[in-house]
Amino acid sequence: MVFVEMGPSQGIHEHSTNLRKIMAISQSLQQKLLQKLSPQQIQLMKLLQVPTINLEERIKEEMEENPALELSEEGHDENGDELVDEFASTEEEFEKDGGEEDYQDLDISEYAYDDDGEIAEYKMRDENYPDPNEERSSPHRIETSFHEYVIEQLGLTKLDERQMRIAEQIVGSIDDDGYLRRDTNSIVDDLAFRQNIIATAAEIEELIGLIQHFDPPGIAARDLQECLLLQLYRRQGDTADPSIDDAIQILEHHFDEFTKKHYEKIQRSLNLSDEDLKDAIGQIIRLTPKPGGNVGENKNAESYVIPDFFIFNNAGKLELTLNSKNAPDLRISEGYRDMLRDYDKGSKKDKRQKEAVMFIKQKIDAAKWFIDAIKQRQHTLYVTMQAILEHQLEFFHTGDQTSLRPMILKDIAEKTNLDISTVSRVANSKFVQTEFGTYRLKFFFSESLSTESGEEVSTREVKKILSDMVEGESKKRPLSDEKLTEMLQQKGYNIARRTVAKYREQLNIPVARLRKEL
Repeated sequence: MVFVEMGPSQGIHEHSTNLRKIMAISQSLQQKLLQKLSPQQIQLMKLLQVPTINLEERIKEEMEENPALELSEEGHDENGDELVDEFASTEEEFEKDGGEEDYQDLDISEYAYDDDGEIAEYKMRDENYPDPNEERSSPHRIETSFHEYVIEQLGLTKLDERQMRIAEQIVGSIDDDGYLRRDTNSIVDDLAFRQNIIATAAEIEELIGLIQHFDPPGIAARDLQECLLLQLYRRQGDTADPSIDDAIQILEHHFDEFTKKHYEKIQRSLNLSDEDLKDAIGQIIRLTPKPGGNVGENKNAESYVIPDFFIFNNAGKLELTLNSKNAPDLRISEGYRDMLRDYDKGSKKDKRQKEAVMFIKQKIDAAKWFIDAIKQRQHTLYVTMQAILEHQLEFFHTGDQTSLRPMILKDIAEKTNLDISTVSRVANSKFVQTEFGTYRLKFFFSESLSTESGEEVSTREVKKILSDMVEGESKKRPLSDEKLTEMLQQKGYNIARRTVAKYREQLNIPVARLRKEL
């Protein structure tokens, strides 16, 4: 080991070097240009995405959080009494802090009065929107859910308390389509860990068999094959039909061949005539693959649509209106403005009163912003739908999907001077009702495809023609992708076979072999 002796001068030199390095770290003032969304802008974007069916709930939430915001008809409480000034304070209630001049610089005139000195009411009225006094009631569905329907049937059985708890666990494991996706051993473990019930697999299977006799037929099946067979067994007990027996044989022994439509193999194996095979297949295709889907509530939020826009054809002139739910009659609470006017007229103002007034001003500012955001939402929805209406004018006159023009988000963004992301938010969550049906705004957007003449047409037009070709084909000899491509090219559409296959998949049309019928 080698030791190096450091002299005093060398140590001082290294110390001064380190000191210079430390002193080199300094502060500096820099300017940077950044794009950053404010909380208000973020809330506005979220508010724009809210569909009409949920807007009333969103407004209710805002009113619960901000008492300075109210609907025009809610200026009084249920007993008809005026709102009480909960911030009112007298000189006897608390000691005055500071001098009177400390509280004279609080300007509340713009909050308490309009320009003419009257109470301000922020009512959103516009000739483009319907009358705010229009009836605002919305229909509500009251239904029994699928699981409640099955539990009600459990109550009609003679099960003891322990069996009932096991059966309820099984029913809780059934999904919305009516299938029991959880295996028996997992249900045994669930009962042991969650309900402290020790059950055997045989007990579980016995209760599953009981539930499978409930309505709708096919419930609690583990897979599609069992679901279809349960329905056929139910039919077999109700009527004596040889075609039902043949259908059961097909599903029990030739399910794979049936799904792949290898009918010749089934026919040879079961020694069926063409007529017998056709009758048996007819029995199967009338069954329900998702028994739970036809009972109770549908969890899909889009199953019940309230249109955001209405387009009426008035003697050949199309008229666009917003759903009245999009134009709520909001205003600043008169009770809160009374508090500010009382403060403004008072001769003595203390610190506690000023803090109360500052709180009221903050709430009024928030209410004003929300009202402006609702108005901005109305404007954005209207101009976006108006631009779509003008671009797809022929479709809204005729309802013919082949008349749809190519249209992308950028086209509407340029017409409305809105950002593409804003147009996307409107298109993804809004619906328009026309005389030809109710459509999602996203329906009207599609890319272009060139024809032989160089004209650009909407891909939706091509999909519509493709769908019509498949509907008009002979199901005994369905058209292949190659044949569909050839027919489209004959019509002048410059399209490749792989594109036809992609469009067919987007339309949920199976391949030719699976479209074949007897």
